[in-house]
Amino acid sequence: MRVIDENGVQLGIMPIEDAQARARAAGLDLIEISPNAQPPVCKIGDYGRLKYEQSKKDKDARKKQRHFELKEVKLRPKIETHDYETKARMAERLLQDGSKIKVTIMFRGREITYAVFGRRLLDRMAEDMQPLATVEREPRLEGKNMFMILAPRAVPTGPPKYSAQHKQREQTSA
Repeated sequence: MRVIDENGVQLGIMPIEDAQARARAAGLDLIEISPNAQPPVCKIGDYGRLKYEQSKKDKDARKKQRHFELKEVKLRPKIETHDYETKARMAERLLQDGSKIKVTIMFRGREITYAVFGRRLLDRMAEDMQPLATVEREPRLEGKNMFMILAPRAVPTGPPKYSAQHKQREQTSA
């Protein structure tokens, strides 16, 4: 097996017994680094320290990982234009914050017979959010609710549609 000492210097290829004797003489462990290599690679070092450093690396990797939070925006099939724009602005803000969005349309009573209106509304929302998000799950009807999931884009392809319009209206009216 190929052996590397505690300072990172290659000692060359030697029998297992000799490598273990060197490790014991240094008061350290013989750690198998790459068992699938030809010949296998071992390192003389402190196994406890290696495990500790590995756990720190794993912890840092988990810290840097992005956790997507799923937020929900609820709509009704007979929603008015202004109400839709308000919900769309909220969805844009949530997407910019990095959350995934579940857009749900709730049908009451006989509204379920007009599921086409709900589908059109979800398609409109997906089209309006297109610069900020991608459709992760296509619109689907489950029970009396129809929903789709939008995931934020890593790099937006354009400005948000409704937030920009809202700011322009405020500037012109002031």
